[in-house]
Amino acid sequence: MQILDSIVAQAAGIAAVRRDIHAHPELCFEELRTADLIAAKLTEWGIPVHRGLGKTGVVGIVKGGDSPRAIGLRADMDALPMQEFNTFAHASRHPGKMHACGHDGHVAMLLAAAQHLARHRDFDGTVYLIFQPAEEGGGGAREMVNDGLFEQFPMQAVFGMHNWPGMPVGTMAVSPGPVMASTSEFKITVRGKGGHAALPHTGIDPVLIACQMVQGFQTIVTRNKKPVDAGVISVTMIHAGEATNVIPDSCELQGTVRTFTTEVLDLIERRMSEISHGVAAAFGAECSFEFVRNYPPTVNHPAEAEFARSVMVDLVGADKVLPQEPTMGAEDFAYMLQAKPGAYFFIANGDGTHREMGHGGGPCMLHNPSYDFNDDLIPLGGSLWVRLVQKWFAQQPDKA
Repeated sequence: MQILDSIVAQAAGIAAVRRDIHAHPELCFEELRTADLIAAKLTEWGIPVHRGLGKTGVVGIVKGGDSPRAIGLRADMDALPMQEFNTFAHASRHPGKMHACGHDGHVAMLLAAAQHLARHRDFDGTVYLIFQPAEEGGGGAREMVNDGLFEQFPMQAVFGMHNWPGMPVGTMAVSPGPVMASTSEFKITVRGKGGHAALPHTGIDPVLIACQMVQGFQTIVTRNKKPVDAGVISVTMIHAGEATNVIPDSCELQGTVRTFTTEVLDLIERRMSEISHGVAAAFGAECSFEFVRNYPPTVNHPAEAEFARSVMVDLVGADKVLPQEPTMGAEDFAYMLQAKPGAYFFIANGDGTHREMGHGGGPCMLHNPSYDFNDDLIPLGGSLWVRLVQKWFAQQPDKA
């Protein structure tokens, strides 16, 4: 394992920054304190800083040599709107807000790399350090792109990294193609005819109709799309009624759809609309159908994924570099990969045994109130970023 000594030497200081961020979580587009801290550290290390893309985004600029070539390294920095169960010293001080996905650790790993790159500059090109807001539902990557990220900071490729609990520390994963799903939301309102529950024949029961719709939606997954294509339809909310003896006038269904391709997403949206209106009409009711597409699928570019894999192999050995199993979770780094070649990969966060006394009783999984980032990853993740930069610029220009 080729972890850089300079990053190991500074790891404790970077871990302190990470824990400070963890203790002061900020939600989508509210990351002012976090952005101030990042900007202050980059400035301290002699790295020019640009602020304001995506409202609270920070971009650091590290130049080495004279080459016009450039790449981007991205870390997200927002927290989740959930209560932390941990009680150790760096637990959240803001009720209802928590770094439960490790974005504090993502910032720390990129800061560790930034400090090394600024001190050594042993590469020929420019590295853009992209600290992105609002990954957790706000589409901060999209907003940075729309605000001119790639026009103001031209780069040939962009890379992102996420910690992944459950994998043994020291392992990593990357693969070409789809690695995270698209995410969409739907809301369907069924309008029937209310009445007495003891006289159901006098009304049109929207709850019964909603149940038929839920069952019908699953036939899209099992009978409309190809079995080899991935897709998930989950109805997660059904709201109706106020009394046990009253058939309500309306019933509302909400939920999420996940796919790895736009073609499957198009199919699911179309068939859900057809089933919703068709089932409602069959029972003499009416319905409204709303479908909102949020993040697109995160699709790694083959050449850049293979490049990232080669860097990982150099760093930890081939036996520690795993295939990246696609997940139905979603990630707004997808927007950056739509605009630029690149890859999004995983670094193992372990099984939770790194947590100190005072951690919650739950597992150390993403979006769990007992989660905490593993600070042992800071030297490894920082070294991975640096090695990626060094190897990228060591390539011939036509290969980079």
